[in-house]
Amino acid sequence: MRRIGGSIILLCAAFCAISQAEQLTFQTQTAQHGQQFAYHWLDASLHSHHLEFNLPHESIDATPLQLSHYQASLAQRHVTVEMLKVARQFDPRDARITIRQRGEAIEVNVEGRNQQQLNDIQQELLAVKEKAYQTYLQDRYYVPYTTPLNQQAVKPDHIRFISLSTPLLIPASQAFYEQLPPQSGARDYFNLVLSWAQSIPYDPLDDRNGSNGAGFLPPVALLLNNKGDCDSKSVLTASIGRAFLPSTPMVLVLLPSHALLGIALPPKAEDQTIEWNGTRYVLMEPTGPNLLPAGQVAQSSLPALTTGQYTVEKIP
Repeated sequence: MRRIGGSIILLCAAFCAISQAEQLTFQTQTAQHGQQFAYHWLDASLHSHHLEFNLPHESIDATPLQLSHYQASLAQRHVTVEMLKVARQFDPRDARITIRQRGEAIEVNVEGRNQQQLNDIQQELLAVKEKAYQTYLQDRYYVPYTTPLNQQAVKPDHIRFISLSTPLLIPASQAFYEQLPPQSGARDYFNLVLSWAQSIPYDPLDDRNGSNGAGFLPPVALLLNNKGDCDSKSVLTASIGRAFLPSTPMVLVLLPSHALLGIALPPKAEDQTIEWNGTRYVLMEPTGPNLLPAGQVAQSSLPALTTGQYTVEKIP
């Protein structure tokens, strides 16, 4: 069950004029013990922030930095080859097996006299087909995905990237924490992280269903390239947030062409929230360039949220 709550806040023109994220400087360089990152940016109140952290080389080397574009025809070719390997193990005197790839589809025909044996072979080949496809996706960091419009698609495995990146980004998470004044709370922490993420140059997301993973950058790749689309920025922010709050419920909220983060913080009356599986999540917009604090989302996100055109993925 899921519900959306909150109120729409109309911002005055004077505030809108200064509510664009601005990254003043960015530097990264390779040092003896790791990759160093340095940022200088302005938040919505025009306060200046400096942040520096170091990621160890061994940690960077252990995480994927680039995704190959998913191509359905190549995936089906892989599956066809695996099915043919199994088909050759059967005696042709017992069953004549034909497996053909036609575009993105695989045709299987099994002929013979023993119907029970033919049924068993069919079931085994179907199991091989499913396993081969899942292995192909897993090896390339992709997962099957049902869109908000109930379409079957394939997308990068965002949750897996968050799990892999969280330990690596502990130095970054700690650097943000050290920026906060005493007595600051979790909302203050996320507002700081959001202002930083929103200031990173934005690379627009192509249609998630048709992009085949093109444009998505895993967190470390986003840091190195200093740009990212909404999916990439949301995964990066979630990874840093999970390092800060290891047990607080968090979700990734996927709209048709956008992504948000939801965190189970105590909500304020004006917050935009969703309820999912009995837990209320405060929504966050890591994308930018609009500087939106925790609990506020872009006007363009509201139609999909109010009509339920989004999917939710739990962040472990």
